[in-house]
Amino acid sequence: MLEQLRRVRRRYDEVNLSLQDPVILADGGRYAALMKEYKRLTPLMEALDEYERVCAGCAEARALLDEGGLEPDFREMVQTEYSEGRQKQEELEQTLRILLLPRDENDDRSVILEIRSGAGGEEAALFAASLWRMYGMYAASKGWKCEVLNLNETELGGVKEISVSVQGEGAYSRLKYESGVHRVQRVPETETQGRIHTSTVTVAVMPEAEEVDVQLDPADLKIDTFRSSGAGGQHVNKTSSAIRVTHLPTGMVVECQDERSQYKNKDKALKVLRSRLLAEKQQAQKDAIDADRRSQVGTGERSERIRTYNFPQGRVTDHRIGLTLYKLDSVMDGALDELLNALITADQTRRLQAAQEKEATL
Repeated sequence: MLEQLRRVRRRYDEVNLSLQDPVILADGGRYAALMKEYKRLTPLMEALDEYERVCAGCAEARALLDEGGLEPDFREMVQTEYSEGRQKQEELEQTLRILLLPRDENDDRSVILEIRSGAGGEEAALFAASLWRMYGMYAASKGWKCEVLNLNETELGGVKEISVSVQGEGAYSRLKYESGVHRVQRVPETETQGRIHTSTVTVAVMPEAEEVDVQLDPADLKIDTFRSSGAGGQHVNKTSSAIRVTHLPTGMVVECQDERSQYKNKDKALKVLRSRLLAEKQQAQKDAIDADRRSQVGTGERSERIRTYNFPQGRVTDHRIGLTLYKLDSVMDGALDELLNALITADQTRRLQAAQEKEATL
């Protein structure tokens, strides 16, 4: 680990010097890339600086204790400082190991968030609308910008399907844990007998693809126009502005009808298509590399039931890590950090254990 940290330190110093080079400053693209790397390495360097400071303090305290001849009270104080320093040293070593883990190359990306009602009819659609509200409030708390790409509503205000672009640094690093099946247990607004129903909603989180990530051949695209549909009234357009894009090689279909302009709807549909194709490509690569291993956190398989929202008991349970919080109201208002932080910690712990096991076999 120490040799790896030395290499990272050298790279950090190189990047720091490059950022002061007038030639780099004049090149917007290179400067932005180096600044991104600098920001990524800074937490690791800060932890390393603190680790070295704590190690120096421990060494000094150990030297005093080994010399002997200390007054009892002073010796007790030095012993306490040494013990606390050793504990802090171990904690920082763990932090450094986590920070040295390979990063997901998509973590800094914005995302395409897709929410679809599943089993449960109108109640599932109403809960899909609740989840969209929850993610919207969470995004707002992080300063991220949300743009609806496609929305298919029901007459009662539910959501059959919604696609949203969530733009913000690190959006994927947190929202990627939301992919899967979300189950709700509650008395539906449409239920007169007061019976608890169970419904499901699927959530897909994909890193937003750039044009350079996925090249679309126009010959592979079939583009149809149609009139927007919706809950009726003002939601229905009288012109054929809605767009349906079919990717012929894969059969993937994307619809967008949120804008009144065909061109805007086409741009949004292609953005979603690129992101879906990128996600499919990356998943195929991951499966090819490690077909037998199944991550316990954040695999993104839509067949998973990842979380249950139980309204009668006011609880939310994440089944991947066995975490139950009796804070359902605040969670539905966008307070997701406690859940997401626990998922991130579990993911880091699993990857750290895998890395240590790999080291032990070398």
